[in-house]
Amino acid sequence: MVYIVTGAAGFIGANIVKALNARGETDIICVDNLTQADKFKNLVDCEIADYIDKEDFIELLLEGAWEDDIAAIFHEGACSDTMETDGRYMMDNNYRYTVTLFDYCQADEVPFLYASSASVYGGGTVFKEERSHEGPLNVYGYSKFLFDQYVRRNWNNLTAQVAGFRYFNVYGPREQHKGRMASVSFHLFNQYMATGKVRLFEGSGGFANGEQRRDFISVEDVVKVNLHFLDNPDQSGIFNVGTGRAQTFNDVAVATVNACRRAKGETELGLAQLQQQGILEYIDFPEALKGKYQNFTQADISHLHDAGYDAPLLTVEEGCSLYVQHLLKSA
Repeated sequence: MVYIVTGAAGFIGANIVKALNARGETDIICVDNLTQADKFKNLVDCEIADYIDKEDFIELLLEGAWEDDIAAIFHEGACSDTMETDGRYMMDNNYRYTVTLFDYCQADEVPFLYASSASVYGGGTVFKEERSHEGPLNVYGYSKFLFDQYVRRNWNNLTAQVAGFRYFNVYGPREQHKGRMASVSFHLFNQYMATGKVRLFEGSGGFANGEQRRDFISVEDVVKVNLHFLDNPDQSGIFNVGTGRAQTFNDVAVATVNACRRAKGETELGLAQLQQQGILEYIDFPEALKGKYQNFTQADISHLHDAGYDAPLLTVEEGCSLYVQHLLKSA
């Protein structure tokens, strides 16, 4: 039996491949689009059975290339650029492609674990997996929302497990290819190592400078959630994947800078000290993000707990420390 991971050369996909390897699984079909060739580096230390381009994959799948031989499909592939303005491309790539995979999995009774997004909640203040709290602010969020709706419409006719994961702000190893869409911690690390300073957006949405709050979750925890559902095929649903804690961007800056300072044997500094010494600066809030920015997110993870996932989740301080250690070692 093979495991199929789409978006396998991407951030979360590559981490899932590596985690499957840690379980001794190497019969893994990696599906991606390597137009951005540097993503291949995410798979260099992984053991896989084959790599297939995302367009060729759909054709092979529908022709029955792996009929009755798929253990599960992890669908992580998508355009995740929240500033993408080509709605036609976004809907074809994120929504229609996912519908095709879902329909195949239901016809062939294959477990389907897919990436949704906390962006479906838009500017709301309640982050619970219910239609009344959903209202995406950009076409990326809408593409994810619409597929969740497709799942809901087919809910009473499922033939195999379907688990959708509404990822909140994920950070960690194997995201270096994401450019502007890489995590705040990744950008702050690189800023600090290059200049000795870090920058955040000034206040917005009633929040002071750097005090906007997000639910930041380590990719390590995201992968553990995916594997939990792989191990429990009787559990289906749409689930928030966050820590249940909202922490500030200032928290991320302090944690990231201090992890770098510890590695150099330097004294840790508090937020006020970073600000006073000019290590932490604030820049104008981008015009392009006004009205399209989530100033606050905090996952309600009660549904995740109800599905049996109760492992401890890393805080920003814990997760950023581990991440910086990885980045320093990689550098």
